[in-house]
Amino acid sequence: MPLTLSIPRLRTALAAGLLAFAALPAAAETVGKVGVDWIGNDIYIDAVSDPEVSGVTCHVTYFDRSVIDRLKKGNWFEDPSNNAISCQQTGPITIGDIELDREGEEVFKSGLSLIWKSLIVTRIYDRKNDTLIYLAHSRELTEGSAKMSISTVPLYGQNVTWTNGKP
Repeated sequence: MPLTLSIPRLRTALAAGLLAFAALPAAAETVGKVGVDWIGNDIYIDAVSDPEVSGVTCHVTYFDRSVIDRLKKGNWFEDPSNNAISCQQTGPITIGDIELDREGEEVFKSGLSLIWKSLIVTRIYDRKNDTLIYLAHSRELTEGSAKMSISTVPLYGQNVTWTNGKP
């Protein structure tokens, strides 16, 4: 029996897919690409907006291996864990419903391999110092990576709007 989808079923499937994407962390916009060698390895710079904190933009860098590098070194399906992050106030800050515990909240995720490795940006609120902390790190299924980068956005003295009231 052939597999066919009626228009209403197709619309339902598309709506479900869009809802699933709405629950994902922020998307990134590539704003820069720098070639680092003659074989085509590149460093990408992405701008990431925090979905719960408007007025803050993080710029995240990551390394993208070329086909030649993959042929030369093997390990076809993975990019290095090296990354950097810098976050700044880029407009009026409005803070929505953010996690306030010590583990923070994942605000961005991007694959660095076919399955096993991801670049993660986690936001943590330092209540005592009234500062947002953004941590970029790699998460691997089999083992963690000690390579990380951190950036902070101090809120002290800033005109910040907390939609649920300041904690």
